[in-house]
Amino acid sequence: MAASAAALSSLSSLSLPSSSRFSLFSTAKFTFSLLPKTPQPFLSTSSSPIIPKPKSTSSDDFDTSFFDNVRPEEDVVFNPPEPPEGFVPPPPVDDGPMETEEEIAAAYEELYGPAFSGVSVLGNDVYVMDSKLKKDTGFRSKGKKGKVKDGFEEKIVQIRRVTKVVQGGKKMTYRIVMIVGNKKGQVGVGVGKAMDVSEALQKSAVNARRNIITVPMTKYLTFPHRSEGDYGAAKVMLRPASPGTGVIAGGSVRIVLEMAGVENALGKQLGSDNALNNARATVVAVQKMRQFREVAEERGIPMEELWK
Repeated sequence: MAASAAALSSLSSLSLPSSSRFSLFSTAKFTFSLLPKTPQPFLSTSSSPIIPKPKSTSSDDFDTSFFDNVRPEEDVVFNPPEPPEGFVPPPPVDDGPMETEEEIAAAYEELYGPAFSGVSVLGNDVYVMDSKLKKDTGFRSKGKKGKVKDGFEEKIVQIRRVTKVVQGGKKMTYRIVMIVGNKKGQVGVGVGKAMDVSEALQKSAVNARRNIITVPMTKYLTFPHRSEGDYGAAKVMLRPASPGTGVIAGGSVRIVLEMAGVENALGKQLGSDNALNNARATVVAVQKMRQFREVAEERGIPMEELWK
């Protein structure tokens, strides 16, 4: 014990002189000690350890006035506020009349939209054909897909394999142009793209049914007057024809007129020979046509004077 104390005392007086010939500062002596200046608890010879005392907090730091009048052993009585004048309590839910099916359907339609069948209770404009197609064929589902029995016939105009260059290679897809119609004055043109031919067929059928238009026709199944339409670089000219003439047209114009139910008409493609643009140009030309009764109603004259 005496030897260790002597070693510590000798180490405590170590000094490092710093002197240099090229030093710009004065020579100084640095001294460090291994022993602390104040005795620590582990070096104390007393038996009781030194425990730091916590800081004393004054009672003024906390506000305890809220608990002066509180007695936890007493029962707290709840006094609800009095109802205002003229207050009528609502009737219980079970005592009211039962809701009808129309009221329940209207409430569901306000929350979630029209029913899946396409029937609207609130009178919203719902396209029933699209919902029936999804219900019957299971579009984009793993179930069995079949043709829809809605009275529309489908005819494929064009099938093309489209290549898209992406990072890492080429992406091959299929594009199908389809025309649907009921041969009673309604026809639609649609396009579908997918990685598979069957899925592209389903997409084009849905798209064509969403774009159905009504073709104005006379009792001789021809157009009421001449019309022309263009879509992009494609231009189409349509002319009415006498009974027995047939449909004299080519390309997608002929398919659109046949699916619409037109039996006597003349059609000519004047611009591009693109099948999709010519089909849409035919739709534009048909939409410009008007029946004679519509023109008479707009002018406010009877049909006899219009014919004159």
